[in-house]
Amino acid sequence: MCGGCVGTEYPERGTTCLEGGSFLLNFVGCAQCGRRDFVLVSNRAEGLQGEEEIVTYDHLCKNCHHLIARHEYTFSVVDDYQVCVLSPKSSS
Repeated sequence: MCGGCVGTEYPERGTTCLEGGSFLLNFVGCAQCGRRDFVLVSNRAEGLQGEEEIVTYDHLCKNCHHLIARHEYTFSVVDDYQVCVLSPKSSS
């Protein structure tokens, strides 16, 4: 994660679960070109490791392609509950 591009590293999001897995309100602007615009998703990959789904991707500045952040999150079902680091437990 580029510390110059985000307001707070690893912000507290409470029980917020985001479809894309990223808290873009924390993006303050590109530290390289200074613009605050949409971000690009690059190098997205999904795979299984045992019973766990792993998703990885990068966020790049739309204007200069500066690497803003690398993301990785996991998802699994344990005892009929969905377990995701991005959200609280819920019944499946």
